[in-house]
Amino acid sequence: MAEFLFEIGLEEVPARMLAGAEAELRRRVVAMLERERLLVERAEGAAVVSRSFSTPRRLAVLIEGVRARQEDATEEMQGPSAKIAYKEGVPQPAAVAFAKKAGVAVEALETVTTAKGEYLQARVVRAGRTAAEVIAAELPKELAGIYWAKTMVWHHPTGQTASGGDPVRPGKPERFVRPVRWLLAMLGEAVAPVSFAGKASGNITYGHRVLHGEAPVVIERPEEYAGALERAFVVADVEVRRQRIRKALDRVCRTISNEPQALEGARWREDHALVDAVTHLTEWPAVLLGRFEAEYLRLPEEVLVTVMRDHQKYFAVEDKAGGLAAYFLAVLNTEVDAAGEAVIRHGNERVLRARFNDARFFWEFDQRAPLTERLGLLEKVTFQKDLGSYAAKTARVRRVAAALAQRTAARGGDVDAGALDEAARLAKTDLTAELVKEFTELQGVVGGLYARAQGLGETVAIAIYDQYRPEGMEDALPRSVEGRLLAIADKADTIAGMFALGMEPTGSKDPFALRRAANGIVKILAETGLPLSLEDVAEAAAEGKDDLVRRMLGFFRERVEFYLREAKGQAYDVVAAVLAAGFADVRDAAARAEAVTAVRGAEDASDFAAVSAAFKRMKNILAQAAEKGFRVAEEMDAALLLEPEETALAERSADLAAEVEAMRAERRYAEALRAIAGLRPQVDGFFDAVMVMAPEAELRGNRLALLRRVVGDFSRIADFSEIVVAG
Repeated sequence: MAEFLFEIGLEEVPARMLAGAEAELRRRVVAMLERERLLVERAEGAAVVSRSFSTPRRLAVLIEGVRARQEDATEEMQGPSAKIAYKEGVPQPAAVAFAKKAGVAVEALETVTTAKGEYLQARVVRAGRTAAEVIAAELPKELAGIYWAKTMVWHHPTGQTASGGDPVRPGKPERFVRPVRWLLAMLGEAVAPVSFAGKASGNITYGHRVLHGEAPVVIERPEEYAGALERAFVVADVEVRRQRIRKALDRVCRTISNEPQALEGARWREDHALVDAVTHLTEWPAVLLGRFEAEYLRLPEEVLVTVMRDHQKYFAVEDKAGGLAAYFLAVLNTEVDAAGEAVIRHGNERVLRARFNDARFFWEFDQRAPLTERLGLLEKVTFQKDLGSYAAKTARVRRVAAALAQRTAARGGDVDAGALDEAARLAKTDLTAELVKEFTELQGVVGGLYARAQGLGETVAIAIYDQYRPEGMEDALPRSVEGRLLAIADKADTIAGMFALGMEPTGSKDPFALRRAANGIVKILAETGLPLSLEDVAEAAAEGKDDLVRRMLGFFRERVEFYLREAKGQAYDVVAAVLAAGFADVRDAAARAEAVTAVRGAEDASDFAAVSAAFKRMKNILAQAAEKGFRVAEEMDAALLLEPEETALAERSADLAAEVEAMRAERRYAEALRAIAGLRPQVDGFFDAVMVMAPEAELRGNRLALLRRVVGDFSRIADFSEIVVAG
């Protein structure tokens, strides 16, 4: 048993790709070793002991408990029919050929009985391969299978040899995310031979390109890997690097109180995404404090933060009241002395100053043409070639928003229809602004800021500002009713338009981000008080086209399932049960899922589990009856209830149905589910004493009608038959 260490060294990989690739490499290598029977047996439920590492120049994985070789495996090979293989007990050519193929003597062949009759079988012992042999053969396939959004093709220099010494023809192409520079593969203290992309593995890696140079770092044993790299100025563990960055940001912020113009309580603005980005951009991080002129603070905070964050990867600094301060924090990928730090600070400040000057110029330039004067320019901005310009999209969004506002108001919602229409009319005009052309991340935000600066009213400004929210499951929701309706209308129009053109997402392909748009709609409806359903949204956007409404609702259903499982953490069978009872009212579906999870997870959930299993049985019986063409009575006839147990179920279920419906109407879902679970004695008694599929057609049809009624009455909160019951 040994530890297995593998590292692939690369030219700098884009930061956005590293986390997924690191996780995939770890998953693939562990799966490969498990598949090849090279991992030692673990206690039931125990996880494989493994670690993964990544920096811009490397991906690595370290796995404990790897066998030196596979155990021998016995395989059972099935051969020809015994009737063909033997005649009067004498082996025929078919038996001899099969024995030769299996590598055993004819006398060792066995006869086994299968569903198709008697056949020959050979037990073949396959000798296990060494771990080094398996890794050499299988690991390159796993590396080639890693998904990358984009890859590069490069060529070996003339005269270079591939790993193993085989000559490489001049210009032989290789493909990976970035050119491969080295491979490190060790099984215990020995090198595991791996060849990939023209490189052969060894026990050498490389440290920080600047601080350590090109000197190789020799790894004697896998467990020394992280420590050896740290001595070479590389923090290979992503989480260690992340925490080092966060502590450095805190430490440098504290020094601001010593500045000539002290800023008490200064702190860096929390930004998880930016922390992740700089973590994956560095190997040996250090933090530098920079300053900028306070006059720039007259620009909107959103503009300043976007310039710092998205264009320079700088962290904003705020005072104790949360206001932006005239400082920034840059994360470097190197250590510098005081003189070097001053030079780097000056360079960063100069670049940031230039970007702020650009932003200020565009802000002032754009104010010369108010949003209302930019409407005509939308005719020249294409939304999608078959759906026309942004002027055409604006007209559609206004129509959808008005329809949704009308339904909202009719159900007691408080909405300013006039402000909503004005926001929808002007929502896309900032696409013609120079500031958005320069900083595309600010579309919508700039429109809202310009609307406020131009005195168009706070309701209009906030709605325009929030129109693209939420862009992800962690993103904030639009702050106002008008903003929520505008966001839904915009997203729904895009979905309807693309669906009408047949451009629905397929597999992993979603070039127009329709899933993200639908996720946003679902999140808004689930987490706000808007009195709208997904049916309302689809009907408003599809303009009454029934087929388009149906397809959109099918798509929305998938997104509700995603929301409940991924955002709310509900179990797959709970989600299936809830959606079977309805999904269009997303907030209601989420509440029903929470209730099912709560009742199912209660200390005494045996009745719930038993009733769930019984409902599954009921549905199966009804399905089998339909397949066989058995008639089900239109209504259950109490006069045909012969057994006391079926009478008890019919009477108790009828009484309970009224109680449950009253609870359901008041959204007392957990209470209703517990009441349904209380039907267990009557259900158990029914199945113990009553034969549903009675030979008498009239009696059978009546009992099937009873089951259909029970299933129908108690499946309006969740379909119990979808719940998976252990055992």
